[in-house]
Amino acid sequence: MPSLARKAFPSCACCQPTSPMELQEMRYIPRRPNELALDDFRPQSDHPLPLLTPPLSVCTLSTSEQQWERYSQWLHCICVVTFDLELGQAIENVYPPCATLTEREKLNICYLAFPDSNSACMGDTQFHFRIRREDPLKLTEDQHEFNLMVPPALQIETQYLYGFAYFRQVKDPSVRRGYFQKSVVFVTHLPLVNFFQKAVALVAPDFFENGLESLETACHIIDRWTPPMPGKDLVLPLHGVVMQCRIPLEVDSQLQSSNSYLHLQKCTQDAVILSSVHEPDVFRALAPILNHVQLLWELVITCEPIIVMANSPCICAELVQALISLVWPLKFSSDYRPFFTIHDSEFKEYTCRETCLPAVILGVTNPFFTKTFQQWPHIIKVGDDYSSTDCCAKYSTTKTKRAANLKTLDTQTGVFTQYRPLLRKDKALLKNLWKGIQLKRPTEVQSVLLRRYFLELTQSFMIPLERYMASLMPLQKNLSPYKGTPLLKPFNPDDFIATLDTAGPQLTTGIKGEWAELYRKFFRSRNFHGWYQTRHREVSENIEKLHIEVISDTNLLGWARNRDEVEVIDLVLKLKAKLELADRRNNISRETMCKLRARLEDLIATLPADLHDVLNKDLPTP
Repeated sequence: MPSLARKAFPSCACCQPTSPMELQEMRYIPRRPNELALDDFRPQSDHPLPLLTPPLSVCTLSTSEQQWERYSQWLHCICVVTFDLELGQAIENVYPPCATLTEREKLNICYLAFPDSNSACMGDTQFHFRIRREDPLKLTEDQHEFNLMVPPALQIETQYLYGFAYFRQVKDPSVRRGYFQKSVVFVTHLPLVNFFQKAVALVAPDFFENGLESLETACHIIDRWTPPMPGKDLVLPLHGVVMQCRIPLEVDSQLQSSNSYLHLQKCTQDAVILSSVHEPDVFRALAPILNHVQLLWELVITCEPIIVMANSPCICAELVQALISLVWPLKFSSDYRPFFTIHDSEFKEYTCRETCLPAVILGVTNPFFTKTFQQWPHIIKVGDDYSSTDCCAKYSTTKTKRAANLKTLDTQTGVFTQYRPLLRKDKALLKNLWKGIQLKRPTEVQSVLLRRYFLELTQSFMIPLERYMASLMPLQKNLSPYKGTPLLKPFNPDDFIATLDTAGPQLTTGIKGEWAELYRKFFRSRNFHGWYQTRHREVSENIEKLHIEVISDTNLLGWARNRDEVEVIDLVLKLKAKLELADRRNNISRETMCKLRARLEDLIATLPADLHDVLNKDLPTP
């Protein structure tokens, strides 16, 4: 079975991993004129240190994909997007040069790398976006194993890329337009939002000060990083800062992954410990609309189309990310775009429908969308008073409004929807959060309270489904070694709804409401279909595994004595297919595989000798 930890460091001395003590003695010196940019690491003591980057003679940016194998486990590429007077927004550089992007992907990155309206975004602005791939990603063995280890919401999606932009706009008399406008974008397949926001915030400012050599240095440092191994404590140096983090495992709850940093010990005094690689600050993002947070959970879990309007891409992107995190650990299976513009290649796809709207969450900043999306059933508007304590107090009792009441120039914060919540509002949650605001409780603590509440709510919602799914499995006594693998019974929504009175989520949450109707809406959503397909595959594989174990523990020779040759050959072919399937999935123990092969060889031995060579051909070896 492939292992993420199996890849070794190169054998040359300059590429060996750096120890914590060596990291502590290292700092990054900005490049001075006429100085080699790729030799910018200097020890603060007299002890010689191994370099984090190779010598200049071997440190050129190669176009070989093999050289960037470690780099590609973290990033697809780094793009520098600038504003050209003749072309508009254009990609200036791509690192490494071997990275491939289609013309449509380049165009999307260009337009999404800049805020939709630059006039109000002076200084530095940081946000992220999500684009659709033209050519789906073919997962490597390491990436496939990564998906098996992490929660579904953190799995690598073959259809999408994530972009983390750091945009700078400052006055510059030397430029014809009078403004310096440029953006550094980290493009990756990993949905580790917090981690890459921190990483691009370390690299981009240094690039703006010292030029392209700084990006080259960053690429070579990332190419020396440990692969992204879930469940392991990762120590990742970048431009003089050592980031320590942990990618959660599937067995972790959200709260455990949030506090996984508590056991980490700083490897250096200046190390930065990331409490989470993926979780947004949900309280800061949802503070202006905190009164409607339960309603929003219902909208998200049933994949309702939602528009998030804000004045800045960093605000709408954070809010969209906070919305999809409300249903953790369930994966949000529909499409979502933290930042979306009129130039996006899917713009017509999402705006030309009037009757059947797409199940998507879009974050927008252009006032043009106010009129374009006015027919959408759920619109969230966040004004300039975003994420302040006064804002929480001001909107703590606001009611939802009809989308038709939203005016083009209306900047007032609010939730515009005609949706009637199916569950009663939990006043205890809002009371606890409001008390925290009055006591000036840290936003991190408020976010933990919110995450814990919605984690438990989502789990209470999913547990009846998991219990019903288990009831669809065949009984152990129905697993016969002489018959095919029994199938999972079909999912019947009406049968499930009938179980809610005695085993529904109202018993664990204490929240009353129309749970049956909420489940019916959920059954029509992509979230249910995504969850059901995953669970159906997992349960079917488990049934197959149990069936193989039953066969391996059965003496088939007694059965074969009283059977015709055709029946024995038929069973041999079925067992051979099962052995090949088990070998591909790697979910069967070696002991069981050996026993199954022994049973297969026993059956083949009972057949005429002229059939042995044919039936033993291509037999998998445990």
